[in-house]
Amino acid sequence: MIFVAVVVWFGRQIYDFLLPSSSVVTIPSFVGQTLTDANAEIERLKLSSAVVDHTTSDRYPQGVVIMQRPESGAQVRQGRQVSFVISDGIVARLMPDLRYQSMREVQLDLSHAHLQLGKVTYAKSDLIPEGHVVSQNPAPLVSVHEGDAVALVVSRGARLTVPVPNFVGLTIDQARDLAAKAGIKLGQVVWTPLGKAAPPHGMVARQVPAPNAKIASFDPVALQVSAGPNESGYIVRQAHVLVSVPEPDNVANGQQLDVRLSVTDATGRYDLYHAFAEPGQKLDFVVTTVGTSLLDMYVNDTLVGETRLGTEPPRVYNAKASPTPGAAF
Repeated sequence: MIFVAVVVWFGRQIYDFLLPSSSVVTIPSFVGQTLTDANAEIERLKLSSAVVDHTTSDRYPQGVVIMQRPESGAQVRQGRQVSFVISDGIVARLMPDLRYQSMREVQLDLSHAHLQLGKVTYAKSDLIPEGHVVSQNPAPLVSVHEGDAVALVVSRGARLTVPVPNFVGLTIDQARDLAAKAGIKLGQVVWTPLGKAAPPHGMVARQVPAPNAKIASFDPVALQVSAGPNESGYIVRQAHVLVSVPEPDNVANGQQLDVRLSVTDATGRYDLYHAFAEPGQKLDFVVTTVGTSLLDMYVNDTLVGETRLGTEPPRVYNAKASPTPGAAF
């Protein structure tokens, strides 16, 4: 009897070895399934599951399994845990404006946007200081994804200094032509009422810096242009606006902000910019205003800053003279 029992037990072990019991299941492929569908199949197979990681993916939508352990085809006993890596989908962001920035500022902005520095080439520039960005690819404000590489063209600089031409007495068109030939960058051009003895309309009356001053080739020269004799109309200004989107304390990391730049001048009130932007993103515009002008910045409909772009002087040229203090009437 003992011998027979041993033979039966040994035969049973060989049977279990050659023919797996019903408690052993073959792991199917869960990749490409939603987590809900994968867990339903896990329950049917009497297995368990756990999400061990999330990652972005440009192939699988958010909430879909992109990796599993054990892999499909493996044989395991019921109750075994299957580990999943789940897709967070594509995280789209706006490309920050890196132009005119130093490489240190570029690295900070790229890190904040979860982007990578790609190919960097160098070129001479009369307008951009050495070591600062001339251009970029992708362009500012286009949609990019986390991990994208950004190619830059960086300035090698140019001549250290250049003499400022004499623009006074030229028309504004002649001044622009001379600036282009001399490699000079014109900055703010202000049309100004200068009284009864003013130069003809459109003639440059003053400039800053003065003629023959030595400046860096990328420094701008501001011009004051006559509005004409006896004119006391509004001053028209052209201003370069470069603002940085603030980072509110109550905003989650990576959340885009509703940003609005509103201009108020003699023509009324209008939005210069209204769109979503990243905290820390730089917005670059050239704006023309008439008379006293203000630039207001709103973030999520809250006023966060106000800048005066220009102030209209008193309109005195056609006004009656005020009496001299103490004079007899």
